[in-house]
Amino acid sequence: MTEPRTEANIDLIQRLLPHRYPFLLVDKVIEINGIQSAKGIKCVTMNEPHFQGHFPGNPIMPGVTIIEAMAQTTAVMVGTSLNLEDKNMQIYFMAIDNCKFRRMVRPGDVLEMNVELVRGKPGGKVWKFKGQAMVDGELAAEADFTAMMDMPKDAA
Repeated sequence: MTEPRTEANIDLIQRLLPHRYPFLLVDKVIEINGIQSAKGIKCVTMNEPHFQGHFPGNPIMPGVTIIEAMAQTTAVMVGTSLNLEDKNMQIYFMAIDNCKFRRMVRPGDVLEMNVELVRGKPGGKVWKFKGQAMVDGELAAEADFTAMMDMPKDAA
């Protein structure tokens, strides 16, 4: 029996998620506590394409990409915990609730996504999560989100 994974590097993340540049928004996951919680890291850099237009001379990471980074962190958490590497897992937003933006995220920031399971179980299709994105210990964004796991039949 293998030990459960407690972290994920970019190689493992790419085996779990279908996202690629410019929409892969989590660089590593440094804490994974089964399907219960995880902490992901996104190093925000000026060379990301959204900064060309959001906003010229005042680059701010779009709020929707912050929420997407939290969602990708949850996908890595669930995927590693259920051994879904190389299984072509697809996850789709169903709802985003209680979303609030508290602080701007700029190039040079390290975005820390803290996510936790609210409801969901292995084999289930609909999962609910709570997430907070932090920069230097300050809350940047928070949201509750619901997602549907679409697994190929041979993945189980």
